[in-house]
Formats: sequence, C-alpha cells, structure tokens
Amino acid sequence: MDLPSKIRTLPTEPGVYLYKNAEGEVIYVGKANNLRSRVSSYFHEGRIQDAKTGTLVREAADVEYIVVANTKEALALENNLIKQKKPRFNILLRDDKTYPYVKLTLAERFPRVYVTRRLRKDGAAYYGPYFPANLAYRIVDLIHRNFLIPSCKVDLTRYHFRPCLQYYIKRCLGPCVQELTTPEIYQEAVRDVKLFLEGRPSDLSRSLRQRMEQAAAAEEFERAARYRDLISTVEQLQEKQRIASAEGDDADVFGYHFENGMLAVNLFHMRGGRVLDRREFFWEELPEVPTNPSPTTTPGGPAAPSFVPSDFFSALLKQLYIAQPYVPRNIYVPVEFEDRETLEDVLSDQTVGENARATRIHILVPQRGEKRSLIDLAGNNAKQSYDQRFRVVKPNTKAIQEALQDALGLANPPKRIECFDISHIQGAETVASMVVWEDGKIKKSDYRKFIIRTVEGVDDFASMREVMTRRYKRIQEEHKPMPSLILIDGGLGQLHAAAEALETLGIINQPLASIAKREEIIYVYGQENEPVVLDHHSPVLHLVQLIRDEARRFAAGRILGLTRGELGGGFLS
Repeated sequence: MDLPSKIRTLPTEPGVYLYKNAEGEVIYVGKANNLRSRVSSYFHEGRIQDAKTGTLVREAADVEYIVVANTKEALALENNLIKQKKPRFNILLRDDKTYPYVKLTLAERFPRVYVTRRLRKDGAAYYGPYFPANLAYRIVDLIHRNFLIPSCKVDLTRYHFRPCLQYYIKRCLGPCVQELTTPEIYQEAVRDVKLFLEGRPSDLSRSLRQRMEQAAAAEEFERAARYRDLISTVEQLQEKQRIASAEGDDADVFGYHFENGMLAVNLFHMRGGRVLDRREFFWEELPEVPTNPSPTTTPGGPAAPSFVPSDFFSALLKQLYIAQPYVPRNIYVPVEFEDRETLEDVLSDQTVGENARATRIHILVPQRGEKRSLIDLAGNNAKQSYDQRFRVVKPNTKAIQEALQDALGLANPPKRIECFDISHIQGAETVASMVVWEDGKIKKSDYRKFIIRTVEGVDDFASMREVMTRRYKRIQEEHKPMPSLILIDGGLGQLHAAAEALETLGIINQPLASIAKREEIIYVYGQENEPVVLDHHSPVLHLVQLIRDEARRFAAGRILGLTRGELGGGFLS
C-alpha cells in the first residue's frame, strides 16, 4: 500500500504519528486530535509548496501511528518518542547543563550520600534538582559535617585496616573499619538524613529531641550535646526555608533571541520570589520543522518562516518538564502556543503526591506588568548569551571558572588545575609532564617533568600511577594544598590509575577528571557512567582542551630534549 492510500485508512481518533524515510528511520513525530485529518493535511497542495513541509513529504516513505485515549496521552507519548527516536525534523532539546540531585544509596549495606546528575532505577533515593548547582554540594557537605554519612569511593562491602582522613576530621562514622560504628547507629544516621532531605524538619527535630533526652538521662552527655547541635542546625534551616517560602511563588521565566538562523534561549529559575539561577540553550541550525497545519493555510501561500516561536516553545516545554520530578507552579513564556492548556493539564497531573492532590501548573503568557518585565529581562539576557556564543566574545575568568565548576560538578570554582600527560620516546623511554593553570592563566613556573623510573616497557597506566604517587606524596610531605582539579590526558584507564595512586596515599574526594583523546569526552571520577559531552563551542571545553594541549606540547618538548641527550635539565622530579 502506498503512502497516500495508507493515510486514507488512518483512524479519526487522537494519537501520535511517526513519519519514516525509505531506510525505516523515524524522521518526524507529531500528535493529533484527529490522526487522519492531521496527517493528510501535509499533502495538501499549499503545504507541499511550503519549503519545509515539502522536504518532509519528499523524504517520507511510510507513516506509523499509535492511537491513545485523549489529547493529554497523545502529548505525553509524543514527547517520549521524540526523546527516544530523536527525529531530525523535530526540535530537540540540546543542553550542556543538567542540574544535580542528591543521591542516598539506600540499597547499600552502609548507604552513602553524594551528588549526581543522572536518575537511575537502582533502589536509591534521589532529591532535587538543586540550583544553583553548588547548593547540592553544600547540602552534601552539611550532611557530612552533621550526620557523618560519607560520599567516599571506599569499598564498604568489606572492612579495612584503618579509616581514611574523613573519619579523623569527624565527617564520617567510619563504617569501613570494624567496631568504629555499628549498623544500628549507622542506620539511625541514615534515617535522619532521609528525613532531612525529604523536607521533614519537624519530624527530624522531634526524633532528635527524644534521643537527646534519653542520652542525657543515661548521662551520655557527649552524645546528648551532639543531638542538641543537630537540633539547632535543623531548626535554623527550617526557619530559613519558612522565610523563603513566604517571599513568593516558584516560577520559571523564558526569553529568547533569534538571528541569522541561530537561536539562544534563557531560562530564569525563580524560587521564593528570587532569581536563583539562569540556564542557557542554543541552536545553531534549527531543523526544517514543518509548522503545525492551520485551517488558515491557503494553497500557494507564503512559505513558513524559518523560526516559529509558538511551535518552538511548545516543543521545548514538553521536553523540559514532562516526566520530571519537580515542575514550578508558574511558567512564563513569551508567546502563546497551540497545546498550552493541554500541557498544563499533563504537568498538573504528574505533580500528584502522597496526598493524591495535584498542584495546578500554570503556563502564562503575560502581556504587561511585572511578569512581562521578567520575560523581557530573560530576552535581554538571551541576546547577551547569543552574542557571547555566536559572536565569540571571550568570557572573563570568573565566568569560565563557574562554568567549569557547573559542567564537571565541582564543589567550588577551580582556582588551580594540574594536568598530566604520559608520552613515549620511540616507543621505549616514557616521560610525563605536568602543566598548571591557575586563576585564569597558564603558570609555567610550576610545570614539572618526570622520567618514569619503576615501569619497564610501555605501560601508560603504571606510569600514571608512579607519577601521581611521586607528585602528591611530595605535596603531602611539604604540607602544600591539593589543586582544585587534577586533569588527566586519556580515557577511563588512565583516570582509574590516577585514582588508585591517590587512594594509596589516603587522598580521597579529590576532584579528578580525564579527557579522552579522540572523542573529547570528559570523565569525572566517581561519575564515569555520566560522561560530560560538551558542545564544540563551549568555552569550558576550549579551556580543558587548551590545558590538555599544553601538557602534550610540554611533553613533546621534553621528548625532543631527551633525544638530544639533554637528560640533566630543568624541572625533572
């Protein structure tokens, strides 16, 4: 059956349709209140003459459909299929930035708490998202200091001979060593952390107060004092949250700037009436998206504009909010779009909590007043983002440090980065180089070169372990601070070799990352399953590449010196 004949047999019910090309690849996904009417509208004479719709129709060789009960189900299914299939004629969300969650690993014998940017069905509890991103790290740090639940990479399925530094500085209960704590004490702390992260401070304070009184009655005054301090911390945080919630509702505000076929969008996150963070999105080449068929379309009419804001924001909001654990009560957008009310219903339905009552989500298009001013502000910032992205305006040092912190999930903006590279001389002699970036500049006075002493033959992993051990053992002996970030030129093997060397020195929770040589993918230690893939325009990627390339250049210079017999020079360590 040819395509036009198949279209005439489509049902008139609501559903989702998928256009496929001759290779069976899904090239466009759409939804419809009436499948037959919507799909057949693409083949009207006036629409085929439309440049974009015509391109889609010429490539389409088949159409599949899925019937659903109502338009809300169609909208949700359309979003899922777009994310799954990534059709090239649909507008796809491209985002360098994902917000962090706090993960409590409840499935483990001794649960840990740490920051992650990916949700998994692994038995853990996830809390968030948090923004600004460093809020998640501040919360985890507070948990370390007050509840003593760690986020280390130590294997807790077995006992070790001695605890790490975190135990001695009173940031961990020490479950890695037998008899430092008990499973009962540890689980009590985990229950407290769970109450804290679930936003149940009253229940937590009540439980802590009971334990404080019991400890005092048993004359365990040190334990009672610890509970007293915890109660004070929890109540102070509760008061801050109460003040913030009274200041205003949560809202997300969108603005955009389109020029020369390129688009920048800014999203302001407002919580408690204050702008807490800004998110940027960019599209360099918008897909040739066929505009939604309209009853006002006339045969031979003008081609659709290259950018239709209403269609764009309809697609963007679905991909941003559907199936997300948190959606703000109000979403302010600059333009009206076709299925706004249906999307409101879908997002409201997904906010049903334990009390089985949904929070009504409002997608608003303000025309005047304070809310319109917020949209205009977001639009002005989108223009600035456009200029910085597409007009190659160099960001300042503080901006690049904050962007690197956010992209790699670091607790603080990096002030000093030490980067290592392993190189070989004619496949035999192995050397290593270390270059330093500090406060926005390359710091050549701190460069170091290493002759590998203990490794025979070519073994990059063993060489990396030797270099890391030598470098940071010396740092410990000289009582110098560790760098904000250690960067390795290489893939997962080199990254894990570096981590093993640090662990043998008792150095844990040290920010450590590697950049793969060909793919330009960044792996952050502890989050290897969530590699950081940055846009090739990203200033963060440019900085990491600059430091990595400098390490290669320095190593190459050393190799050249060695081949000329200059073994006695300079900065050998």
